[in-house]
Amino acid sequence: MRLALPTRLSAAALAGAMLAATLVACSRDPGPGPTLDAFLAGWRSGNLDAVGFVAPEGHGVPAAKVLEEIGSLTGELPKPQVTVAKKPTERNNVATAELVLSWPMAPDAVWAYPSTVQLARNRDKKWQMVWAPTVIHPQLTTGDVLATGRIAPARGTVLDGAGKPIVEDRTVYAVGLQPSGVKDLPGVLKELDAAFRSVGVVVDMSGVPGQVAAAEPDAFVPVVSLREQPFLTIRPRLDPLPGVFFRKSTLPLAPTREFARALLGTVGEVTKEIVDANPGRYVAGDLAGLSGLQRQYDERLRGTPGLRVLITHRAPDGAVGSTEVWRTEPRPGFPVKTTLDVAVQNAAEAALRGRTQRTALVALRVSDAAVLAVANGPDGGGVNLAFEAQVPPGSTFKVVTAYGLLEAGAVTLDAVVPCPKTLTVEGRAFKNSNDFALGNVRFRTDFAKSCNTAFASLAPRLGPTGLADAGRALGIGQPWDLGMLTSAGRVSTGGSAAERAAAAFGQGQTHVSPVALAAAVAAVARGAWQQPRLLTEPAPARPAPSGPQLKPTTLDPLRTMMREVVTVGTGSALADVPGPPVHGKTGTAEYDNNPAHTHAWFIGWRGDIAFAVFVENGGSSTASAVPVAEAFLRALPPA
Repeated sequence: MRLALPTRLSAAALAGAMLAATLVACSRDPGPGPTLDAFLAGWRSGNLDAVGFVAPEGHGVPAAKVLEEIGSLTGELPKPQVTVAKKPTERNNVATAELVLSWPMAPDAVWAYPSTVQLARNRDKKWQMVWAPTVIHPQLTTGDVLATGRIAPARGTVLDGAGKPIVEDRTVYAVGLQPSGVKDLPGVLKELDAAFRSVGVVVDMSGVPGQVAAAEPDAFVPVVSLREQPFLTIRPRLDPLPGVFFRKSTLPLAPTREFARALLGTVGEVTKEIVDANPGRYVAGDLAGLSGLQRQYDERLRGTPGLRVLITHRAPDGAVGSTEVWRTEPRPGFPVKTTLDVAVQNAAEAALRGRTQRTALVALRVSDAAVLAVANGPDGGGVNLAFEAQVPPGSTFKVVTAYGLLEAGAVTLDAVVPCPKTLTVEGRAFKNSNDFALGNVRFRTDFAKSCNTAFASLAPRLGPTGLADAGRALGIGQPWDLGMLTSAGRVSTGGSAAERAAAAFGQGQTHVSPVALAAAVAAVARGAWQQPRLLTEPAPARPAPSGPQLKPTTLDPLRTMMREVVTVGTGSALADVPGPPVHGKTGTAEYDNNPAHTHAWFIGWRGDIAFAVFVENGGSSTASAVPVAEAFLRALPPA
């Protein structure tokens, strides 16, 4: 049992210090006020040499020891502002005063309370501060320490278009190592790697040996956090491994590991880099968004932590206890509301599942441009290619070129536009995929069969800026604001005749993102371009204005050609997909100087859903992108 020291001096306790207590101060005695002021000034400056101290028991206390004990008692707390609430009142050479201590715990949180202090006049008629831990706080005793703690707020969730949570607290298990228990580290890591891979989780453990070597023997060195189901699946393989331990907790997670992962991002313990870059905002152990929407909107989502002050004390048996003396309640974070549709997102994820190349699929609602799905692969993707990619569109860009040609009256649906095997412009040779040639065919056939040479030959009819004008009419190459990093693309304009010929079928200096092409397709289906909408709360600050209505005389033939891509052209694998008719365009895009290196695309719409599929280094679009589009459309719920 601990005995608290008295907060006021008794006459007996002061006897040793007050041998001349019966002497009456002369009129020149300034009283205890200056000594109290000197104490407060010395506390602020860190130098108490000008102040005399006496313990409650009557013996003197060196100023250096008082300063040391103040440091020990206040621990990690900042220095307080101390003011005199009630000036000293004297009785029998003992003065009592009341202070107010105000500790700045946060920019908007101050811990303030009163503290009663005493001063005593010694035989030399000098006033001394009576030093005890209660000067700092009425509940403090020798050996105690004031400590601060944070109370984690409830993190705001990410909502879908129906206002239902996508991201919720879900059970996770941290798998880690205790260095003292690991006898064969390479062997244990090999077993862990095999277990993780058996549930589709690949973990880079190259840094684990160094972390184990640097850790305390009984520390927990985390290796990976797993969702509950995969963890329970492999737990029988983990339990026998020496030195492997688990910690159960919760984290804000989407329904599945891959569900819009690159878009939504992840939440985890703050890194040292995050703490260093945001002084005062985070401390070790805090949760923060590490990527995606979770990182970009972390300030909104994370809420405001609560604070508390504890008095920690150690009992004679070594046990450590604590008493809370102050707190502020945490304020929960605000949600981020998206337009995502869970069923459409699941269909997109299913279509990408099992693909080894980097892939992306974006789906928009034609009627209002709401983003319904943003999927990246493999395994959810590490980068949000769906929004951020800046890659050549290949023949999908023939939609833009055809729009520009039809709008300018430079070609008609049934005009004969030859499709030779090769076409040379300014010494640069252009050819078709697999060197095919169609001969003298109608423009609609050139489009459906994706003839590069036909489109290259039509480039002069657009003039220096016609292609860029057509791109802007369909939203490509103008600034957007989706509320997160997005590429709206760039259309090659001007340049040499050879560059304009290449740009006419999506090569040259033109680049796009999947979301930009999906928005362009939606504009063709809708009849006007509208910026895609992903976030409704908070809404983007500067969304692009919607474009004007596009002419039916331009759109009707373009829609006809995009339907024929599916019925008689390069996208014929989609002809029997159930539901409303599918309109679309395939695309194979060279991305370096090797013609064998190509990205694969398919863009299109069915009913009220427009979409774009991108397969990095996918080769032929009919062999890679079209099957993804088919899997997506077949997985969608009935309209």
